[in-house]
Amino acid sequence: MRRSAILAAVLTIAFSCPAVSETVLTEAGGDTFAAGETLVRTLDADRDVFAAGRSTTVLGETQGDLHVSGFDVKMSADVVEDAYAAGATVTISGSVDKDLSVAGFTVRLEPSARVGENARLMAATLNIEAPIAGSLAATGRDVYLNAAVTGDARIFAKSLRFGPDARVDGQLIYSTEDKLDVPTTVASPDRVRFEQVDTGRVWDELDNIREMPILPTMASMLFGFLITLLFFVVLGAIALGFFPKRLETMRMSVSDAFGQTAILGVVGLSLLFGAVPVVALTIVGLPLVPIILLLIVATWTLSYALGAYAIATRLWFGLGGDADPGMLIRLVILAAAIVAIALLNFIPFVGWVVNYTLVLLGLGAITRLVFGAMVGSPEPALDVDMRETEAS
Repeated sequence: MRRSAILAAVLTIAFSCPAVSETVLTEAGGDTFAAGETLVRTLDADRDVFAAGRSTTVLGETQGDLHVSGFDVKMSADVVEDAYAAGATVTISGSVDKDLSVAGFTVRLEPSARVGENARLMAATLNIEAPIAGSLAATGRDVYLNAAVTGDARIFAKSLRFGPDARVDGQLIYSTEDKLDVPTTVASPDRVRFEQVDTGRVWDELDNIREMPILPTMASMLFGFLITLLFFVVLGAIALGFFPKRLETMRMSVSDAFGQTAILGVVGLSLLFGAVPVVALTIVGLPLVPIILLLIVATWTLSYALGAYAIATRLWFGLGGDADPGMLIRLVILAAAIVAIALLNFIPFVGWVVNYTLVLLGLGAITRLVFGAMVGSPEPALDVDMRETEAS
């Protein structure tokens, strides 16, 4: 119980401080405690060791128990007593003289590992390729056994496979969806027992965590970008098709008065965000807050597209492009601008500054148009005979 409380404290320290990259090492009562964002530790301990981190790798040897946790765990240390590991992916390659207990999304016992007594393993995907001198208790969605088990083996799985080196010297009791034809090289028929278990929704729930969470692949990122690019091109086509004059007016305001438009963008952004607390304070306006938030998101997106289009067309004209390009050329200009800005996002800080500037410019042009529509055109000046005066 005391060890569980201490391990919980170490985990709390490790995962509540994501900005800390250095390793924190301390000792208490002869036990060793290590925590860090990326922890790589070579052990030489006489008593128990507790290690926690987002990525945790332990090497060396400990004479006591070993407790390891993290998102990515690699345990290559030799343990004289018991070993405990938990994480998204857990790889065991060291020897454990006594019991081994492991839980994770994906767990693998490599051939170089060895378990001196019992092994208790639980994972969505479980690969067992290390010899176990005691008994095995394994639970997983997909379980692969390719090692010798000296004692009994109790396996609860949806999918159970045996490798060429799989062997169970004791009783093999397994529970799967369907009865298997267990090879005699694994265990003789008189030592194999199938137990039908009603799993209910257990495996359906495990389908969602079959593998550890991973970063999006390059293909999925590219697909997402293409969808975003298509969205902005369609948005540009709608604006050019239905509001060409207003779009040209806003583009010209960005091109002809860059500084004033940016300042108006700050004003417009302040009005939008300031409307949230102002409306909320009226109490009766609370239902309108979600609508205002959606309006902020929509306006931000439109401003970004308008700013990119205005700057890109200014560059087009500056490089000697056609002074009155057709709609197709304008859409190509917008698409090229979105691609260029996306590439700038890979540059830290610079990408954010460019994106934010484009939003301010686009929002400034929109704000100028809205204010102009609200104020309207001034009435012409009249003389004493109520006739329009000519401008001097």
